[in-house]
Amino acid sequence: MNFSNQNLWFLFTLGDTEIYITETILATWIVMAVLILFAVFVRLRLRSFKRVPTGFQNIIETLIEMMQGFVKDNLDEDMERHGGFFFGLFVFILTSNYSGMFGLRPPTSDLATTGALAMMVFVMIHGMGIARQKGKYIKSYIEPAFLFLPINIIGELAKPLSLAFRLFGNILSGVIIATMIYNMLPIVFRFLLPDVAHVYFDILVGALQAYVFTVLSMTFVMQKSTDIFS
Repeated sequence: MNFSNQNLWFLFTLGDTEIYITETILATWIVMAVLILFAVFVRLRLRSFKRVPTGFQNIIETLIEMMQGFVKDNLDEDMERHGGFFFGLFVFILTSNYSGMFGLRPPTSDLATTGALAMMVFVMIHGMGIARQKGKYIKSYIEPAFLFLPINIIGELAKPLSLAFRLFGNILSGVIIATMIYNMLPIVFRFLLPDVAHVYFDILVGALQAYVFTVLSMTFVMQKSTDIFS
């Protein structure tokens, strides 16, 4: 298997097996470590919970309330207990997108990462559909007529593909354009003008794509978990 020199970070062998550590894998590990450490930090800081929040506790509670409102707007009451999954999905994608500002290759600029995230959502879509709709879920594939079975299957397979490629394409294009701008500029301007590109592609587009991926995931799950064909 061939890897480009830009993406291959480290290679070692374990017996007769070659193990590749790419920039994407390394960046993913760093993002995971940052999120885990932050979660531990928050847990330690909030051990002494105050009824009237102030300071750090107030910030964390505000963020949680925003996410709870976001979940309530997109999921029904029975599905709200799965809000933690979507919250984790949103935070991981957002952190991955923002990692480019710190010199890392954003994990979401790799189709393997966005494909894995989309497959997680795909499993949840149909898992919840089967759990909540049961026989109606199977019946939905042959409605309004049995001839629509292939079309309905293709439509369901297109959902994870669209999720994966949308996120991958937008983040990768931002990385490419920002790199081109950086390389085209004279050295004296490389520490100022690229910041404008980072603000747009990393901050604005990164947040937007994390939001879009999460909202679409919620929408697809709700479509299969609700009796929309009745």
